[in-house]
Amino acid sequence: MADATESKRMRSAAEIVVRGIEPADGDECARIVYEAFAGLHDHHRFPRDFPTLEAAAQLTGSFIAHPRIWGIVAEADGQITGSNFLDERGPITGVGPITIDPKAQGRGVGRRLMEAVIARGAEARGIRLFQDSFNMQSLSLYASLGFEVREPAVVMSGTSKGGPPTGIQVRPLEVDDVEECERLCLRVHGFERTSELCDAIQTPALSPFVAVRDGRITAYATTVTFFPAAHGLAETEDDLCSLIAGALAASEEPASFLVPTRQANLFRWCLSQGMRPVKPMTYMTIGEYREPDGGWIPSVVY
Repeated sequence: MADATESKRMRSAAEIVVRGIEPADGDECARIVYEAFAGLHDHHRFPRDFPTLEAAAQLTGSFIAHPRIWGIVAEADGQITGSNFLDERGPITGVGPITIDPKAQGRGVGRRLMEAVIARGAEARGIRLFQDSFNMQSLSLYASLGFEVREPAVVMSGTSKGGPPTGIQVRPLEVDDVEECERLCLRVHGFERTSELCDAIQTPALSPFVAVRDGRITAYATTVTFFPAAHGLAETEDDLCSLIAGALAASEEPASFLVPTRQANLFRWCLSQGMRPVKPMTYMTIGEYREPDGGWIPSVVY
């Protein structure tokens, strides 16, 4: 029986074809993203990352169109069964979202899609991703492919009780701030995310902010109200708290960002402000990794 099961698994895997994603694949990929996340989150009783099909279509469409985000699909019998993306906007690459059609689960599609992006990112300094901590299948798959667990994190949601403290200014990020933000990113992380930051400035749905103390930028964030795209960093956790408070005070949207929970002061501050954890996630990496030297919030890819 074991030999027959293994033979069936290998035959199913051999039927899978992985190819580059095309604009015409957008609608089918969006459907799979929507249904895959809906099934997972509904089963575990967590809020959906993509509450509507339109939200999934907006994300897949923007990723397919972006010249520095590489995408692939898996096909079986001429039908798309899954997709995956690799964000190549910086020296560190980020994986996801990877989604498999619920009807094609258990056929090795996810492994094939992950092997393809790992091969694609082999020359990068590192490859990183976040996975939902309650998804035991993806946790096991990524670990088996060489990813190492680095940080527990939670998505925070809610509103802040007040603005930044006296002595620190929080204002919209401007194009002229980019160079200073790049230097800050290099100091905190050891690599830059400048292309991603420039994209955020050009994206109407995002609202990048900086915190200025003693005449210099001590923190920035691409947004603090949309966790998949919200990355930020600061000289200290206190500077990051000030940035978040000021950015939320200037927005009508509730908080939505990831907090690596080993940053105890930042996490406790968020709770004290009335924000609450929405779901747990796990940060995983392949390749170069250095613990951040300062406060930080990652986007959903890293």
